[in-house]
Amino acid sequence: MPRYLVFRLYGAMASWGEIAVGEFRPTSDHPGRSAVLGLIGAALGVRRDEEERLRALADGYRIGVRLDAPGQLLRDYHTSQVPASGTGRSRRTYRTRREELLAPADLVSTVLSTRDYRCDTLATVAVEALPGAPYSLDDLAAALTNPVYVLYLGRRSCPPGLPLEPMVVEDAGSLLEALAAVDAESGAAGFLRALFRGKGHGTTRTCRLFWEDGMMPGPCDGVQSVPRRDHPLSRRRWQFRDRTEHQAVLAPRTEER
Repeated sequence: MPRYLVFRLYGAMASWGEIAVGEFRPTSDHPGRSAVLGLIGAALGVRRDEEERLRALADGYRIGVRLDAPGQLLRDYHTSQVPASGTGRSRRTYRTRREELLAPADLVSTVLSTRDYRCDTLATVAVEALPGAPYSLDDLAAALTNPVYVLYLGRRSCPPGLPLEPMVVEDAGSLLEALAAVDAESGAAGFLRALFRGKGHGTTRTCRLFWEDGMMPGPCDGVQSVPRRDHPLSRRRWQFRDRTEHQAVLAPRTEER
């Protein structure tokens, strides 16, 4: 039976980027493959210009997501000043907003955009390692507990609202079984139940499950399969390829009071 690394992503704000053209930056309602791999890469200290390490990450793992709460949509008209990074006259990589603000004025340009966010969103993620994966699931769990770079939920302005609480689940019979393990072990479960009850969700919630080819989801009805272009090929050039994402609506869950 496969092993899974399971962790939770909760944030007051998150942005799970979709295909963005021009000034409009939409968000999905759940973290996709690129978002999860980017989070893991940041925890490990992998830079965007380390193409070989990023490619090994992208090719080494399968990812499943249970969307526990999609959150509410927030749309922001966004203005920002940023210097060119890694292209043209500037070959420098800026690691913090402070470094960007200290850049020479002739390298700074203004960006106008409309950006979407999800507020009070919660997802439970399961990662399955493939043969030849560059890091063990235990290594990934350790990195997510003590990350090299600051973790954020899609954008720098969206830090996690709670610890990720990564745990490795042994011998799970299915993806759903592995995801359920974090419900029993998480120290934040009581807080999250109270939070969503306070927002009018009551004690019964309907969740959605997303998974990739080759994963064993467990008992699901009404499965749909859709193409998503979120398998990263090159972070420096922002190139992605298509993959097939399977999804299903799960039976309503009754939470403990």
